[in-house]
Amino acid sequence: MTAQLPELADLARTATRLHPRPGAPTVHDSSVGGPLLWPTGEPWPEYEPKQAPYGPLTTLADVHTLRGIVEQERSRPRTGGEILPTGWQAEVIDRIRNGYAPELLPEGPLPLIPLVQLYARDVPGLPCPEGTDMLQALWSPFDEIEGCSGAVQLRWRLSSDVREVLAEPPEPAYIDMSDLVPAPCVLHPEQVREFPPLHLLTEEQTKRLDAWTNWTKERSPDYEQLDYEGDLSIAPGWKLGGWPAHFTYRYPASSGELQCGECGGPVEALLTVAGSEWDGRSRSWCPVEDVDGHPYHSRTPTVVTVGRGFTLQIYICVGTPSHLPRTIMQ
Repeated sequence: MTAQLPELADLARTATRLHPRPGAPTVHDSSVGGPLLWPTGEPWPEYEPKQAPYGPLTTLADVHTLRGIVEQERSRPRTGGEILPTGWQAEVIDRIRNGYAPELLPEGPLPLIPLVQLYARDVPGLPCPEGTDMLQALWSPFDEIEGCSGAVQLRWRLSSDVREVLAEPPEPAYIDMSDLVPAPCVLHPEQVREFPPLHLLTEEQTKRLDAWTNWTKERSPDYEQLDYEGDLSIAPGWKLGGWPAHFTYRYPASSGELQCGECGGPVEALLTVAGSEWDGRSRSWCPVEDVDGHPYHSRTPTVVTVGRGFTLQIYICVGTPSHLPRTIMQ
């Protein structure tokens, strides 16, 4: 492709796919939804929800219990027909799904929950500010994660400075969105090359790209389903850096609208949070380790759903990375 459109080679960006997979990370591991290397004595981030809950509340313990039951049922051998939970499992499921009354939500700020922890030693390209070697991100499980507020917070720190680790981090008494509770996953970072999203190409480049795609498909049946956006442009799933897939009708790339919410300065793409590691259109990005039948095989390992199947793109202030991040749901 770059032989036909050499200017795209200059626009390629390196992204680091995190490849989260179910596991049991510790505070010393890079992870999604795992425990954080948090120093004793440092205040835990909090956020006060501004909107009323959408429905019945739940708890982190209930979320984990329900997921454990579901996973247990999936692992049971099937002899035909659907296996339904019975006895105590059915009672527990009914209780959890009935939830708790929204009136039980306490007033005031609630502790955030861990989203991701990244060590520079594990994740190539992590843009650590001077004097730091890790990133921690936390968010609020109350569906207020878009924009620039305390609902999503970042912490850059030097891991060797943490002498005593907080043993029992605080948790919110209740949560609103179980879809925003990540299942603990270990990471297997991989650097890939991405090309600009289609909407950022010129009309002339788009025409030449279409011509190259058609020419390639005619020459080889292996490329019959070749799709620039799905196969070559933006890698799906959780990733660091690379090309963000924001749309021009909301945030024109050249308008300067995408700015730091605290100082108004420029921002850059940091992290993409996704519910799926690949889909039908981006199947070619599926790692060989995740082929059907392999223990790793799952395109939704974190069990996170952002909105109605969107991604959450997290941007950091270029001048002051400690500022609250700007987030976009697309």
